[in-house]
Amino acid sequence: MNKRHITSLISQNFGKFASKEFPSWFQNIVNQAYVSLMGLDMSDFHKPNTYKSLNALFTRNFRVKRVFSLDSEDFISPCDSLISETGTITNDYALQIKGMSYKCADFIGTEFSAQEKAIVENGSFINCYLAPKDYHRYHIPTNLKVLKAVHIPGKFYPVNMPSLKKRLNLFIENERVVILCEASNGKKFYIILVSALNVGVMQVNFEPLIQTNAIASSPQTYEFKDLYLNKGDDFGCFEMGSTIIILSEKGMLNVNVASGDNVKFAQTIAKLN
Repeated sequence: MNKRHITSLISQNFGKFASKEFPSWFQNIVNQAYVSLMGLDMSDFHKPNTYKSLNALFTRNFRVKRVFSLDSEDFISPCDSLISETGTITNDYALQIKGMSYKCADFIGTEFSAQEKAIVENGSFINCYLAPKDYHRYHIPTNLKVLKAVHIPGKFYPVNMPSLKKRLNLFIENERVVILCEASNGKKFYIILVSALNVGVMQVNFEPLIQTNAIASSPQTYEFKDLYLNKGDDFGCFEMGSTIIILSEKGMLNVNVASGDNVKFAQTIAKLN
């Protein structure tokens, strides 16, 4: 049995604490402290004392659904996040952060063919960083067909800005779920969920067999024939903040956000060509 990395053990133990339902008086203290410490804006959500565990607060749903554009050309943000970087994939490299790049083929992983990896050659990348204060659920950015998903076990290094600046290939080292999709215009792209310290679980609702931060030591592949999801569909959540990366085929997207922008789920961040 492979020895688990210390970041995995820390994240798993934090996940156990966050999932525990304490007596209501103590849970209220924990929830209120987290809201105050992290600066959560709860105006779109229920009151902190209504959540029976810290994890329930992390994975909270909206009181009222957000409205988004139904125009098929509008590609929406899958989450509330900071755009930590965005740009063009060049010679198979995308930016982790300005001045530090990583190889997309290595990030996508060994379970995808060379042809599948080549899809993003000269395409676009968008890095969405979810801070602990952010809404932790993620949604489908455009009407699509899911072709394949791969769970790649890994480490749980923090993905905040200081960590991105000092640890080369952080995205490649961390656990991730790589989802290959086909948009309604026929072009393909990847949605990649990247884990982080204290992210005990990354839920993927359309494939419950994907169990992150578990005992798996090798990539697990799931293929789909007729799995269609609609723009805005809730397809899971991080049980703490982390990162979602979009890698798209050349000419698929006209991106209209920039590095440093704060975006909200349902906000249009690109146009489909």
